[in-house]
Amino acid sequence: MAHTAMSGTGTTAGDDPLQTAVWRLRSRACWADAAALLQPVTAAAALQRATLLVERCLYTEQGWEEAEDALRTAEALAHSDDERGAAACERGQLAYAATLHGVRDRADEARAALGRAAALIPPGRPARALLDFRRGLLAENLARSPQAARAAYRRAHAAATAHPDPLLLSFTWRHLAGLALRDGELAEARHGFAESLRIREELGYLVGTAPALASLADTESEPEASRLRAEAHRLYRLLGGVPTWLARHLTPPASDAATA
Repeated sequence: MAHTAMSGTGTTAGDDPLQTAVWRLRSRACWADAAALLQPVTAAAALQRATLLVERCLYTEQGWEEAEDALRTAEALAHSDDERGAAACERGQLAYAATLHGVRDRADEARAALGRAAALIPPGRPARALLDFRRGLLAENLARSPQAARAAYRRAHAAATAHPDPLLLSFTWRHLAGLALRDGELAEARHGFAESLRIREELGYLVGTAPALASLADTESEPEASRLRAEAHRLYRLLGGVPTWLARHLTPPASDAATA
């Protein structure tokens, strides 16, 4: 599914202590606790808070109203094109998540919001990488257009490499690998999933590590595949069954490409 915005924030020594605390909670699936540390009195803080709560919806399929409220606050505080574009990108992500999880069909809203974001965030801006990635998600999972998805993921991957944005790179590696696996390119898929897992382990992104392990297992032979799935299942239980959608990927054969 999708990343979700403040890539790298709080992940390195010397970062702001508040951001470090937010990152640690977020990476352990404690999105509500992380959001509670942020006072939505500025556009940046309101957007970060909304991003956390939108991500919680994607991983837990809960908290939709709280995410909507936080997003409306972020939209109200946004004044610059960058701020309005970032808020529109989150609006598109929330609508995408609701559609993907079958809460309500908001596909048209998702496309329109990401279109607004594209009009406000010019190519070359750091935020464009996340926008391109999310447009890839829509193309892959709603429009069922792997070719368009691959092009969008590659643009996001290049931008995340250039800026750099390691957490987003873990997502672009993962989704490009998922498309490669669908095409039968096993070596390419294994490499991409391994890179995604490596980055997530280095960042301490625990909530994303179990999905990365499960995806890598789909490219391995036994007994390595079973070992990876067992470790993924251990982390999944540790986090209380989050991501909710991962359970169906933990028993071979996995029927879908990775979703987060």
